[in-house]
Amino acid sequence: MDVNRSHVVDEALTMPGRLEALRQLCRERDVSTLQQRLKLLQSLAYLLVVHQAALAEAVSADFGRRSEVETRVLELFPTLEAIRHAKRQLPRWMKRQRRGVAFWFWPGQAWVEPQPLGVVGIVVPWNYPLYLALGPLVSALAAGNRVMIKMSEFTPRTGQLLASLLERYLGSEWVQTVNGGIDVARAFSALPFDHLLFTGSTEVGRQVMKGAADHLVPVTLELGGKSPVIVAPGFSPTRAAAAIVAGKLLNAGQTCVAPDYVLVPACERQALHDAIESEAARRYPHWVDNPDYTTIINSDQLQRLEGLLDDARAKGAQIRQVNPPPGDWRVHRAFPLTLVWDCPPEAALMRQEIFGPILPLIEYDSIETAIAYVNQRPHPLALYLFDDNAQRIRSVLCQTRSGGVTVNETMLHVAQGDLPFGGVGHSGMGHYHGREGFQAFSKLRPVFRQGRPNAIAWMRPPYGARARWLLKLMLRR
Repeated sequence: MDVNRSHVVDEALTMPGRLEALRQLCRERDVSTLQQRLKLLQSLAYLLVVHQAALAEAVSADFGRRSEVETRVLELFPTLEAIRHAKRQLPRWMKRQRRGVAFWFWPGQAWVEPQPLGVVGIVVPWNYPLYLALGPLVSALAAGNRVMIKMSEFTPRTGQLLASLLERYLGSEWVQTVNGGIDVARAFSALPFDHLLFTGSTEVGRQVMKGAADHLVPVTLELGGKSPVIVAPGFSPTRAAAAIVAGKLLNAGQTCVAPDYVLVPACERQALHDAIESEAARRYPHWVDNPDYTTIINSDQLQRLEGLLDDARAKGAQIRQVNPPPGDWRVHRAFPLTLVWDCPPEAALMRQEIFGPILPLIEYDSIETAIAYVNQRPHPLALYLFDDNAQRIRSVLCQTRSGGVTVNETMLHVAQGDLPFGGVGHSGMGHYHGREGFQAFSKLRPVFRQGRPNAIAWMRPPYGARARWLLKLMLRR
């Protein structure tokens, strides 16, 4: 038998037992205290600081090449920020929340007690294997849960290293890490977790939700979609280009909230095009062997991106590579930024999430037509607006729907520790990060304690004069 295949089978077979072992610990032990949760979060922070070089090296090896600066900035830093934020806010999040009591139930008391759900499952994609494993882990541990993490088969080095570090620093009684391919992922998603968080494509998210339904497992789905950029009339093309290029080319566009396409006023088309070309050439003077530029994760993804361009070209789109490299860049999977004009809406490039360094630019006549264009498509995970007009900003915010918004930059709403992150419609459901992450992995348990006297006792049969008098008061306007 193939050794790797045997390992995959073993992982799939052991997962139910590992889940049950964690659930048994939940039953046998008291709910974790504030001090225990803070200790776990501190251990996770220590792990990241001490082993940051090894983690960045593992991610780079899995990608073929990824800047260690990008890994530190995009994965380790936001995780540490999430830990710092949770440690500061956790005493307040865990507190019993007093709620009001109606006159009829006085002198009763009502409150909400956040309780851990139990065992949380986290399915991690390949594009940010550290942050998209550890960001949800921070929320789940802060809420007092035990966790099982399924790492992507496309980042095996990162998955194996993270598994060993989590066991060493947090312990297998709190976190279990699973590695393996698609069969393991399917089996993992079908386990009866107390909550399942999945990050990935909309298509796979549908299958995950169907599998979770068999056990009535609540899900948080962080999916994707086509995140638009709207550049308002008169906005500086240089300012817009700087942010668009940064958001598009970090991780070579392999980011769920990367700008997917740009809506630009028709009369300002060439100025923005030139500004994007200039900014990209300045930031990335060459693509191949550039230590600051991330390669496409594998040849399958490379072929998918080239297929999108071939289809667009066949349908009449104009395609221009920025600073095209000499030789065959495909060998290195160093995909250059590629701008696309006049791409028809029926092209696959305009219907599928791009997830790479291809950027369609679309002309519009008025801000109303730009808003209509966005609204005619599934709700995106992110929306980016470049505008200094407060009234127009408010108009776009009120008339569109998206998972999140950044104004005059890209992706930075995701970096705010006190803001929730999540999609809407086709881009996902549920939230995590910050307080919303704590709540997503908690049961907000309502408690009512009746005091004395108890006026509601008058409403028990046989119904006498006091019941009728009280009922008359209760049914007033």
